[in-house]
Amino acid sequence: MGFLLAALSLGFLGSFHCVGMCGPIALALPLGRENRWKQIAGALVYNLGRIFTYGIFGLIFGLLGKGFVLGGYQQALSIILGIIILLGLLLPTKVTSVFGLTKVIQPLVQEVKSLLSGLFRQKSFGTLFLIGLLNGLLPCGLVYLGVAGAIATGDVVKGSLFMMMFGAGTIPAMLLVGLAANIISLRWRNNIRKVVPAFIAIMAVVLILRGMNLGIPYVSPELSKTDCTKHSCCHKK
Repeated sequence: MGFLLAALSLGFLGSFHCVGMCGPIALALPLGRENRWKQIAGALVYNLGRIFTYGIFGLIFGLLGKGFVLGGYQQALSIILGIIILLGLLLPTKVTSVFGLTKVIQPLVQEVKSLLSGLFRQKSFGTLFLIGLLNGLLPCGLVYLGVAGAIATGDVVKGSLFMMMFGAGTIPAMLLVGLAANIISLRWRNNIRKVVPAFIAIMAVVLILRGMNLGIPYVSPELSKTDCTKHSCCHKK
């Protein structure tokens, strides 16, 4: 259950980043301000849509991670993911320009934004759920970190649960934005956003340490021989 707590903590502590990045979407939600309880229910439905998308991501990338685990590369994968995240923080522009990531995802982002703009003119719980689904597809550094964690679980179910718990951790901050927007000043949101990169860097370092098999409980647990026997590489003669 430790990985679920880690996912929830990642979502909660990193959700202040969401306040700055996804805040405009939360503020523009067609919640129906005349009824407070309906407004709260609508905000929850929107966030459930985001969590559903994150859960699908967790299934996909958890399956990818499982392939690495079965091949006996879980430790190497954890280290590589941590290094990639650190490089993304230190050299974001250069990294994306080298691999052409921006050009690849830009058409998808524009399509998602186009669909979102049409949905904001409608008022229904179904619409709010769809807005949440689509919002989960928008590029976000914090979501990428969650995806890295899902891959590191090396399991389809755990990967999905990791991403859903990650999404659940972001709900308090997102509800605060949608329901009490006037309380959160732009200056406060910008200050919080400055702290997020440091938090992401810490998580990247933890991934690297976990892959180093140092025998440190919770931080870098040692891969036991029992675990090793589960991999086909351990049966090679």
